Amino acid sequence: MSSSPLALTLANLLVRPAFGSRHDPGRIFDRIAAKAGQAPGDRQFVEDFRSLLGWWAKADRLTPVGWLSAQAHVRRHLTNRARVRRLIAEHPEIAREPIEKPVFVVGLPRTATTVTHAVLALSEEHRSPLLWELLAPDLRLPPRQRRRAIAAGRRMVQGTDLFAPRFRDIHAMVAEGPEECTFALPHALMPFSQARIPEYRDWHCERDFVPDYQYLKQVYQVLQYGRPRRRWMLKSPMHLENLDALRTVFPDATIVWCHRDPVTVVASFCSLIEHGMAVSARPVDLPGIGAVWLDLLSRAMTRGLAARADIPPEQLVDVPYSWLGSDPTAGAPKLYAAVGAPWTQADAARLPAAVARPKGTRRHTYDLARYGLTPADVEAAFTDYVALRAEVDRAVTPT
Repeated sequence: MSSSPLALTLANLLVRPAFGSRHDPGRIFDRIAAKAGQAPGDRQFVEDFRSLLGWWAKADRLTPVGWLSAQAHVRRHLTNRARVRRLIAEHPEIAREPIEKPVFVVGLPRTATTVTHAVLALSEEHRSPLLWELLAPDLRLPPRQRRRAIAAGRRMVQGTDLFAPRFRDIHAMVAEGPEECTFALPHALMPFSQARIPEYRDWHCERDFVPDYQYLKQVYQVLQYGRPRRRWMLKSPMHLENLDALRTVFPDATIVWCHRDPVTVVASFCSLIEHGMAVSARPVDLPGIGAVWLDLLSRAMTRGLAARADIPPEQLVDVPYSWLGSDPTAGAPKLYAAVGAPWTQADAARLPAAVARPKGTRRHTYDLARYGLTPADVEAAFTDYVALRAEVDRAVTPT
């Protein structure tokens, strides 16, 4: 691992005086919660985040910037929850907004879920949440407030690019571009990408995620209210472990499941985690990344495969990596047809920009062995998925 960017080193030095506050996370949490506000009946939601911040404060190898990031994560979720609940109390009709036949792009990370989502977002008949909207979901804003919200999203992206320059080569973010539900879901796997939090993992694995998806629906109802109704195109690899909860809340959803060789997936994703975690933890534990994420991803796949058995065939679309990872011109029309959407000349004209690599980014290279893993380790963890992927490849390959 290369040394920290100078900006990150300086930031850690500047915020080090406040690092000691991690020894009293309850006091810090009380301050955050008081400023965020709390909707009636939300005590459990708030207390869950109190637990998360307390566990995060004890994370091994946490840096001063990492501790600030933990606080920012908790602050954003509490603030957004209070705003969403307040808006629904003020406008009860928001809760009646129909989220009809949404499309959810799922699958292991690094399986072209991002480009699949970007392609589905092309149509003027479709609606995808933008990053700045997910960071602070709200009703339609006046122009000045909207500019401020977009600027806040840009600052977040710029901070990531400054502190983790290689992260953009792997997963570029744009404040005004479509982004994944993970930013709105209260308890996705995102904290594990910043720190090793074993207590949170145990809690996470026992959690009933239906309330989280009910809240996610409320977020999209807020973003839809007072705006033209279009079909939602949503995405997160992290939905894979909770497809049962997702389908409980969105029973008419179409699931677009992206597929790729899991050995490649795990190597690529561990590299992404390494570059992201370097902002929050020092030194980065490379074998630890391999062990933790092989376990989390294989568990997610096991749960996803179990839930898959109950998905009606007409609501499930399998997308091999070759469709958009290799030949998007041919794959995009097939994708649209599979979700029951027309592919137009206007969509085709916008396709090159949607699938192009961002300017200035470099090719992403990675090595599974760097994370203490072998191809045999990964294949053993994904035995059932390897068999499914082979079936998918046979089904889409002309004979």
